Amino acid sequence: MVRVIERAFDGLATLLAWLMIGLAVLATSVLVLRYGFGLNTTAVQDAVIYLNAGLVMLGLSVTLLANAHVRVDVLSDRWPTPLQALRDLLGVVLLVLPMLAVTAWHGWDYVARAWVMGEGSGDAGGLSGVYWFKSLILVGVALLFVAALVFAYRAFQVWRGEAQALPAPSHLS
Repeated sequence: MVRVIERAFDGLATLLAWLMIGLAVLATSVLVLRYGFGLNTTAVQDAVIYLNAGLVMLGLSVTLLANAHVRVDVLSDRWPTPLQALRDLLGVVLLVLPMLAVTAWHGWDYVARAWVMGEGSGDAGGLSGVYWFKSLILVGVALLFVAALVFAYRAFQVWRGEAQALPAPSHLS
């Protein structure tokens, strides 16, 4: 089951990489239209903002599963591998999962209100259907929850000596 989830996240990583190219094209088009042709494109500007936010929300899970998340850690790099795995396991249980619970709890009402209102852009000429983008908060939380469970499972295996090590940091598939 873990391998199936990992392959699915590899596919998501590929999709997000292509969407990053789309984000770059959209952001460039905003600049060209504004400064090259004097056209203000609010809908495209909105698309850049929401695509960027969506990439972050969906990319968090891919990053965690690839063990490429940011660490501010000067001590535990010198620890033995099983102790590092225990640190990772406890980090998921004590920090990541509670943070996801709080985010889901508050995000649910936030997203539900956006859907009830049929929320669109606050700017004239902006995107309609902003509630779709806000739904990515809950999708991102769900994906990060699954990724955190797999990450914790891997860490548990390493801690117990059933596996060699977690994927090397900064290794994106």
